[in-house]
Amino acid sequence: MDASERRPAMADPAPPRATLRARDAFAITVGIVVGAGIFRTPSLVAGASGSELAMLLAWVAGGLLSIVGALCYAELATTYPQAGGDYAYLRRAYGPRPAFLFAWARMSVIQTGSIALLCFIVGDYMAQLFDVGPWSSPLYAAIAVVALSAINWLGTRQSATVQTWLTVAEVAGVLVIVVAGLMFAPGDIAPVPGSGGDSAVGLILVFVLLTYGGWNEAVYITAEVRDARRWMPRVLVLSLVAVAALYVLVNLAYLRVLGLGGMAEHDAVAAEVMGRVFGSTGAVLMSAIVVAAALTSANATLITGARSVYAVGRDFPALGFIGRWDARSGAPRAAIVVQGVLALALVALGAFARDGFEVAVEYTAPVFWLFFLLVGIALFVLRRRDSGRPRPFRVPLYPVLPLLFCATSAYLLYASLAYTGRGALVGVAVLAVGGLLLLLLRPSTRPEEASP
Repeated sequence: MDASERRPAMADPAPPRATLRARDAFAITVGIVVGAGIFRTPSLVAGASGSELAMLLAWVAGGLLSIVGALCYAELATTYPQAGGDYAYLRRAYGPRPAFLFAWARMSVIQTGSIALLCFIVGDYMAQLFDVGPWSSPLYAAIAVVALSAINWLGTRQSATVQTWLTVAEVAGVLVIVVAGLMFAPGDIAPVPGSGGDSAVGLILVFVLLTYGGWNEAVYITAEVRDARRWMPRVLVLSLVAVAALYVLVNLAYLRVLGLGGMAEHDAVAAEVMGRVFGSTGAVLMSAIVVAAALTSANATLITGARSVYAVGRDFPALGFIGRWDARSGAPRAAIVVQGVLALALVALGAFARDGFEVAVEYTAPVFWLFFLLVGIALFVLRRRDSGRPRPFRVPLYPVLPLLFCATSAYLLYASLAYTGRGALVGVAVLAVGGLLLLLLRPSTRPEEASP
């Protein structure tokens, strides 16, 4: 280790404070999971399912597998309650360089790309409600990025309050679809049955777990949650129980109106259901629901994404300007600005090359599952390395549940590579650029990592 690597990290004049309540963390977790995906992926899941029962069981299984992962993360989050989430666990288990590669992929494409895509969804549906010309969608997307970044820049309390109300609106919107499909569907609707063929289990799990994705984002705010060691396991598990119940109910509503075959035929299943039940009024209402869902997920992604950017700035002196916490606002303001600028750049790129942009972001899935797998393995590594460290929460049935989580992540890494084909090279290219940056950047040590 050279002298620069032994140099301690720069002192943080204003570390994160515990200002968030458990309900704020719950709203952030639910808000980031229940995004626009539940209005699109059920069609893909239905198309790959051989029966209605197989489809519904897939959504239940997705919730259970996500809860297994959440239990693993709960141990890591309560043992190491630091800002940075996955980045902090990877750094502690494998060192700063592999952790930087994760942070680089997250900052350059995964997180900022998600923000841009979610804001493009806002733009698409806002353009249907209030069309202001051919550039309506990117214009609304850019406004959404700037507005949400500004709210986050003002302070953590402001962004958390906005997140709570957006989550309420989002969940209410999904419940409107549930009620419409289960209680107000016309009696003369004839749902289309499925083909009755075999279910493509691997493909189904890829789509289902993609729709459940994002629950791990809650760990990025652990350092800011009051009594985090007590509440984070509950927040992670209860939020996923609520999401799973919501997903099963909304899929029952889709089945009631469209049937398995009808779900497979229509990409916009929620819009089709609302249109059949409420006519043109339903289409307008559906646009408003999707806007609320996309804004909710975008704001939650902004909140958690900025924390990982901040964590990288603390560990690499050359990036120290993004590793400062603003005491007045209780937020990593510089990290929020950098993240917002990157998201705006991706919005601008998407305005001119939309298809290629969406594909590039989508095909980073193999990178995501690779690091998810490494976090699962890190639990075993840190159990052995930090055996004397107090663990307020321990994964039940260890090592069975962590092994199940690792096996699921490994399978989905394989499945995402198999289904994206050459597109996986996009993720590899992102990591390669991060590797080149590591030749120029030197990590600092983190003094607190040496203490039990």
